[in-house]
Amino acid sequence: MLDDRAKLLLKTLVERYIADGQPVGSRTLSKTSGLELSPATIRNVMSDLEDLGLIASPHTSAGRVPTARGYRLFVDAMLTARPLSGLDSTAAVGGAQVEPLQPDQPRRVIANAAQMLSSLSHFVGVVTVPRQAGVFRHMEFVRLGERRVLLILVTSEGDVQNRVLFTRQDYSQAQLSEATQYLNAHCAGLSLEAVRERLKGEVDALRTEIASLMQAAVQAGSDAASDEAQQVVIAGERNLLGVQDFGSDLGSLRKMFDLFEQKTQLLRLLDGSSRADGVRIYIGGESAVVPFEELSVVSSPYEVDGQVVGTLGVIGPTRMAYDRMIQIVDITARLVGNALSQK
Repeated sequence: MLDDRAKLLLKTLVERYIADGQPVGSRTLSKTSGLELSPATIRNVMSDLEDLGLIASPHTSAGRVPTARGYRLFVDAMLTARPLSGLDSTAAVGGAQVEPLQPDQPRRVIANAAQMLSSLSHFVGVVTVPRQAGVFRHMEFVRLGERRVLLILVTSEGDVQNRVLFTRQDYSQAQLSEATQYLNAHCAGLSLEAVRERLKGEVDALRTEIASLMQAAVQAGSDAASDEAQQVVIAGERNLLGVQDFGSDLGSLRKMFDLFEQKTQLLRLLDGSSRADGVRIYIGGESAVVPFEELSVVSSPYEVDGQVVGTLGVIGPTRMAYDRMIQIVDITARLVGNALSQK
């Protein structure tokens, strides 16, 4: 729909607005676009762009700002930055050195990655906790009191999860130790679903009350793994307080902090990103995916041993340096995958 002249002017306008945060006028475009056009000619082109819904005119200024549709055309067809093709031991983003994430407990890797995204972008970093198959390395039962049992579950990644089971009957510690020994001897290293199926076939060989306890433990472990898959780590929410676009709009800030607090909508957005191939950009206002016009999300899935297990990204104002955010997100996704693959 746009000729080369209109595309260049739109690209220049978006870049100037991202850099300065001020509506861009025809005189500024005349000086910075490199086109030998009069301000009057540029005003005519800008009028056409406005009719197409790509730019808009704030009430208080004669200049123009990009709309969500304008940003979308910019990032899809005019952005020159691309994700890096390789990753050395260190990488640079905007002059800042990015060090590899150290292999450690998965939760610590995720927390460090969220902090890295926030520090490099100066916005909000988000990382979903890896989805896991629920494989356990060790399970133990501890009697807490009458009909109350503490389940201690150690996953194959070394994470420790505790659950309190409320049982229909009381168990002695000797009975609990018997169940502990059986599960660790016969089922360690299997997924919780595989353990569930094995127990179904071996109920007759086990004392009924112990089998019931084991099945309750497997269900609790599955619930814990499911809860884990629904978690997202967020870092840098307070960075939005310093963003010029939000600073004076307390209503928008309140809505955004509610998003981070509730996390449900955020998880839904990131879950959609996990099915994408590479870096994706979601621009607020263009669809219901991002709930607020003022926000954009740059996200990418990350892999462990060739399998997508989670998503990470940067959440910031629509007026952000998308080329730099793409590199930040792309590099961090690779670093997280590398760190989590080194078990």
